[in-house]
Amino acid sequence: MLVLLACLLLVGVTSLLLGAGDVGPLAAWSVLIGSGSDEARFVVESLRLPRTLIGVAVGMALGVAGSLIQAVARNPLAEPGLLGVSAGSALAVAIALVLGASAATLRISVAQLGALAGCLFVLAMARVNGVGNDPVRLVLAGAILSGLLGALTSLLLLVDQRSADEIRFWVIGSLAGRRLEDLRAILPSLLFAGVLIVAIARPLAALALGERVAVGLGHHPRWIRLLCVIAVAVLVGAATAVAGPIAFVGLVVPFVARALAGPDIRRTLWLALPLGPILILCADILARLLVAPSEMPLGVITALVGAPVLIAVVRAHRLPAL
Repeated sequence: MLVLLACLLLVGVTSLLLGAGDVGPLAAWSVLIGSGSDEARFVVESLRLPRTLIGVAVGMALGVAGSLIQAVARNPLAEPGLLGVSAGSALAVAIALVLGASAATLRISVAQLGALAGCLFVLAMARVNGVGNDPVRLVLAGAILSGLLGALTSLLLLVDQRSADEIRFWVIGSLAGRRLEDLRAILPSLLFAGVLIVAIARPLAALALGERVAVGLGHHPRWIRLLCVIAVAVLVGAATAVAGPIAFVGLVVPFVARALAGPDIRRTLWLALPLGPILILCADILARLLVAPSEMPLGVITALVGAPVLIAVVRAHRLPAL
């Protein structure tokens, strides 16, 4: 855990030092040690610092949400981006933007409602015979939902040209241009989800042993799943509202966490806290540098990382049991 925290600190500092603009690492470092020009200070403090902090928050939210949804669906391929949770959140925000919403708090609440609808779809599919028992079929069902919701979001770009630019900029998934006010807007949601997760972590670990075991230990599986779904919806909705839909983070982070700590959901959640931000910040740094002075969409980089992991899990001789 200490090694991961050290890696997160290193990646965070690197995120402050590197960018697509003219302010290089030496100029940015001068700002960090208390000197530097006004231009460099503006870039580091007003542009790179907010996107780095938001990247940490988004990474934590998506990493933990992925771990939770895999545990409640008992499926190692369950991931908010693959199963339509993020797409539902994105469509809800796009509809809100078309209707004239602009306040960050409104987008967050709408995004969380969309994510909740996506979570309910995942649970419904997980209980369908032949789908819930087959991880690949569940992903295919989620891909169909994601495609449908993505098509509806694209349709909104054609219907309302006034909001098209704002929707297009937001829906590709990026940390560029985000402000500290955006981070403050999602902090209450993250704290609320954190309280829920602390409350359900032990019951969720018992549920992993089977419903009968969980009931025998005094837990209520239905309430555990409901609280878990609410936590996932709050986390994914907050992350999507501030950074747009970013896929594969909720797949890669739990996969790596289980490889390091085993199947215990409590250890997986702890490791997801630093692993999520590390992945997001590394992807964001690459997004800035690969096509400088322009930037690539963050979701493209996470897909390049996550797609091989998805293929590896599917091609494995034995999918890990959750």
